[in-house]
Amino acid sequence: MNNLKEYNKKRNFNITKEPIGIKEKPSKKLLFVVQHHIATKDHYDLRLEYNGTLKSWAIPKGPSYNTNDKRLAVKVEDHPLSYKNFEGNIPKGEYGAGTVMIWDKGYWQPTNTSKPNFNNGTIKFILKGKRLKGAWSLIHFKDNNWLLIKEKDNIKGYKNIKNIKTSIKSGLTMNEIKNNIKSQKDTNIINEIKISNPNKIIYDNPKITKIDIVKYYQKVASRMLPLIEERIISTIRCPSGIKKEKFFKKHFDTKNKGIGKINLTKSKNIRNDYYYIKNESGLISEVQMNSFEFHIWGSKAKKLEKPDMMVFDLDPDEKMNLKKIREGVKDLKSILDSFSLKSYLKTSGGKGYHIIVKINNVDWKEFQKIAKNIAKLMEQRWPDKYTSNIRKEKRKDKIFIDWIRNTKGATSVAPYSIRLKEKCSVSMPIKWSELDKIAPNQITIEEAIKRLKRKDPWIDLYE
Repeated sequence: MNNLKEYNKKRNFNITKEPIGIKEKPSKKLLFVVQHHIATKDHYDLRLEYNGTLKSWAIPKGPSYNTNDKRLAVKVEDHPLSYKNFEGNIPKGEYGAGTVMIWDKGYWQPTNTSKPNFNNGTIKFILKGKRLKGAWSLIHFKDNNWLLIKEKDNIKGYKNIKNIKTSIKSGLTMNEIKNNIKSQKDTNIINEIKISNPNKIIYDNPKITKIDIVKYYQKVASRMLPLIEERIISTIRCPSGIKKEKFFKKHFDTKNKGIGKINLTKSKNIRNDYYYIKNESGLISEVQMNSFEFHIWGSKAKKLEKPDMMVFDLDPDEKMNLKKIREGVKDLKSILDSFSLKSYLKTSGGKGYHIIVKINNVDWKEFQKIAKNIAKLMEQRWPDKYTSNIRKEKRKDKIFIDWIRNTKGATSVAPYSIRLKEKCSVSMPIKWSELDKIAPNQITIEEAIKRLKRKDPWIDLYE
């Protein structure tokens, strides 16, 4: 039986930023993560997902690709699945105090004929990470002591892992991560990025400054990044507060190492230098440039022609009451359920709700067709309530089921993005059971930060 009591007992969550130990729904594929951890002693932590938690071993010398090396691996307490995203500093006086880096992550697959025995025996498995790949074994020999051994296979050309010193999450070294944490005491420095004009007021009521917004994005980054990283973005920049000029930005204009560039067209008359966020450093650097509202494509930059995140924006007539809007959300969910399409709900931060569906292995033409047909079906089934026509005059007393966002080049507001509207509302992932309790523009950045302590309602959409 998985047990996170020992994990929780060892930590004071009012002090450490490590995630609270809550057993979570297993992923569709078994995850693994390797975290470089400089605490009392320098070591690497190998964590393998199994039955909703991460089985964990501390490896003093770290994994080795040399098949002759037998690396000591000391089994420690189970960790929660959300620990796979933890990178940062564990405060002095806390269990494991020191710096943690996400050194590698990916998927693992047991190759034993029987279920893995995490108490004794031998566990044989395949790693499919960015840095660790191929066949490995964990061999138990005494108490909590195991050996990690690289099995012989066709994986070749890997150097000593000790020479790989950067995080796959942030691109930072251990010292940079450590210094980054220390620098947070200075409100002008976040993630090694100097924040200009930190006390500039962006919202008047309540009063919210630029540094407040930067710190908000820093806090939500671990949940936001898996949903937006590697996706082409457009942002709304607001350099002087929401009552003054705002402008739309979608072209590459920075050399920050956390930002990626992609060219889309070859036309001489059209700018083709689009961009995407690669990590937390990229996110914060973009916020430093006064990009406060983020919009994303439905596909990732490296799989541009394979959209995977379908969005339905329920855009109601201006005068429509909230009860009818919520009925629309429920009607759309019933259609999606009938096609066995699992859906996820978020507030828009404006006047409606957004429903997200994960779709795989289709091109843009088929992707758009699926979205349009679902909107048409709603229109046919309830012609007095919904329209698939974008024209304003067709929307009187109805909800426009916006399927057009599922077109190549179209964007939708990103999960966890703030909205540059009168109040600082957030487009926030929520549980389906919360639909009747939360208005589309109800969640502010303060409330969003509080909700991070709860289980992630979109936990199985990340993978």
